[in-house]
Amino acid sequence: MHFFMSIPNLENWMWAEACEILDRANRIQRQFFRPAVINVGQVTWEPPIDVYETNIDFKILIALPGVVPEQLKIKLENGHLRVNGYRPLPAETDSLIRRLEIPYGRFERQIELACEAVEIDTYEFVNGCLIISLRKL
Repeated sequence: MHFFMSIPNLENWMWAEACEILDRANRIQRQFFRPAVINVGQVTWEPPIDVYETNIDFKILIALPGVVPEQLKIKLENGHLRVNGYRPLPAETDSLIRRLEIPYGRFERQIELACEAVEIDTYEFVNGCLIISLRKL
C-alpha cells in the first residue's frame, strides 16, 4: 500500500476535503440560525447570492425557494441593494419534521455594490430565484 499520493491526486483529495468541510459548516450554520416561533418578526437568515458584473450592468441572483414574489421588498440606496421578505413553513404543520435545512422566517440580504451609480433595470422570479438587473448610470 502506498502512503504517498501523486500531486494531482493529493490536490483532488484536498479539494474534496475542503468542500466537505464547507458543506458541514453550512449545515451547522443553517441549524444554528433556524428561527424559533418567538422570533417571527426578526430577520433570521440571509439567502445565498451570485453577483455578475459587465461593463453596463450588475446581475444579481438570489436563491429564494418557497418565497412568494409578493412577499419581497427590493430597495436600492447609497450603493447597497437590500432585499427582504418572508419564507413560511410548509403547509403540513401537523407533521413531524425529520429534517429542516432550508431556512424559513424573515430574511434580509444587503449587497454592497462596487458602483453607487446604478438603478434597478429589471427583476424577475425564475425557478425559485430572484434575478435583479442593475443598470450602471
